[in-house]
Amino acid sequence: MSRPHDGQKSHKSELSTAAAIARILPYARNAMPRILLGMGAALGAGLVALCIPLVLEALVDGPLSTGDTSQIWWAVLAVLGLGVLEAAMIALRRWFVLKPGTYVEAGMRNALYARLQDLPVSFHDRWQSGQLLSRAVSDLNLIRRWLSFGLVLLVVNTITVMIGAVVLFYWHWLLGTIFLALAVPIWIYGYVFEKKYSIIARRSQDQAGDLATAVEESVHGIRVLKAFGRGKYALRNFESQAENLRGTEIEKAKAIAGIWLWLILLPDVAFALCLLTGVWLASSGEITVGQLFAFFATATVLRFPIESIGFLLAMTFDTRTATDRFFEVLDTPNTITDPEHPKTIEHVRGRLSFEDTHFRYQDSPENVDDLLNGVTLTVEPGETMALVGLTGSGKSTLTALTTRLYDVTGGAVKLDGVDVRDLSREELRTHIAMAFEDATLFSASVRDNILLGRGDLDPHGAEAQAVLDEALEIAQAGFVRDLPDGLETKVGEEGLSLSGGQRQRLALARAVAAKPAVLVLDDPLSALDVDTEALVEAALRRILASTTALIVAHRPSTVTLADRVALLEDGKVTAVGKHSELLASSEHYKFVISSLEDEEKREAAEKIDKTLDESRFDSETVEAGA
Repeated sequence: MSRPHDGQKSHKSELSTAAAIARILPYARNAMPRILLGMGAALGAGLVALCIPLVLEALVDGPLSTGDTSQIWWAVLAVLGLGVLEAAMIALRRWFVLKPGTYVEAGMRNALYARLQDLPVSFHDRWQSGQLLSRAVSDLNLIRRWLSFGLVLLVVNTITVMIGAVVLFYWHWLLGTIFLALAVPIWIYGYVFEKKYSIIARRSQDQAGDLATAVEESVHGIRVLKAFGRGKYALRNFESQAENLRGTEIEKAKAIAGIWLWLILLPDVAFALCLLTGVWLASSGEITVGQLFAFFATATVLRFPIESIGFLLAMTFDTRTATDRFFEVLDTPNTITDPEHPKTIEHVRGRLSFEDTHFRYQDSPENVDDLLNGVTLTVEPGETMALVGLTGSGKSTLTALTTRLYDVTGGAVKLDGVDVRDLSREELRTHIAMAFEDATLFSASVRDNILLGRGDLDPHGAEAQAVLDEALEIAQAGFVRDLPDGLETKVGEEGLSLSGGQRQRLALARAVAAKPAVLVLDDPLSALDVDTEALVEAALRRILASTTALIVAHRPSTVTLADRVALLEDGKVTAVGKHSELLASSEHYKFVISSLEDEEKREAAEKIDKTLDESRFDSETVEAGA
């Protein structure tokens, strides 16, 4: 499967950070009232904290300077009351913002999943599953935490610093000027920090997606890795990717450490300079000791809002990157959509026709001919057409055009004379059902997998059971009744707990259960043994007698199911007729059938050898035990 280019993964939108993050507002609109209330509570806590220095000034210049201890208690109680009120406001802030972020995250994740379901197969061909998974989980989790924590504190702490600056000037203009002048470099460095950190953050999140892909592919391909003894090879590749991510994370940490250096150093320098200046002003009588004490208490209150700017900026830039990555998927144009005014086929007969059909993949070089280069073929209602050709001739691609998994790049595919692009995708896929060679099952019960295409039925109703029984009989999939929980047995991730032949039979049963007008089978019997294949073919003949079918044949025995055979050669249908007619008239057809027969004999020999090896192993085991 092709992957996104590195340039695509490194893409950063041209919007400013604020404008880029603002794109999540439609998803966060319902949560904003509570988030704003949380900001109000947090701001209230900050203002309460700024009131404490006023009490301390009165305490120092009053009872402590006069020695009147009877007046101390009211100041102590005032400070205690303000502290309790500040804590209550912080708790209130947390209560306000706790749930809204989770709703926003859930809404965005649902929107992303819906978009992934709607986008065409060509999109999924180009994108790594790990990249999509990291966007759906870690990126949206980051956005949630920023909404609930980062955004609230960034806004509130900025306002608190601005109000605190006014208070500092209230104590003395010179002290306020010194303290704030040393804060200016922090904002300048913050601007530089954004440019550098955003690039690193994006690279880190992309590499995390690549790493997720590596884990997923290794888990899904664990049988192959073990069979070929390539576990260490996969581990080395994983370690290389993990090391690259580690290096990027260290680079991120260094960038954050750089801004933290200024955030810690400059306030300390400001404190020292203000202390020297304050002592001089107090000694000259320009300010009182209480005012100097209150100034430093205020500066201490402002210490956290100023220092927090570093990690809040980092979180904001991470969120901006996560937002860009989220909207990369949502902004991807969908090339396969429903028409504005879809047509409807009221009484489907099942006539399937390809009219001068062309197709080429999106990333095909311009100097390469179309994969399908003018296919013209008609399958009449109730007819079974076998499609044969050498590997790479485009058989599977042609079948994928019938349900618009891909769209033609020229010509048309029509169902009962209606271009499939003029039908809604839902209606089209109700009329045409597919079974693929590479059968994919879902982590659900056998019943749910087979009835996947019958959303109109109650899965546990009598009608659904009748459909299920018929489909299992035709597909010779009665083995499911012997599973631990019968039809309710969970088949496991992608059905890997079953054999290849069992998965194919369930996939065939799923297609049959859909009761389509047209049945498209992409070599659905390739993993079956000869005896089971014969039983399935005999059962299929009953349903194919009344259903239009297009079958990709990789075995000569599959061809016998068909009323007619179409030969695909160099992107075109070069011959159509009965099997016996084509054997007599087409040298290329004879060559293709001969190749299929050789392949079938080779597969049969391999199965015999495998059976003999297993029998020999069992005999040796018995002898060893004796």
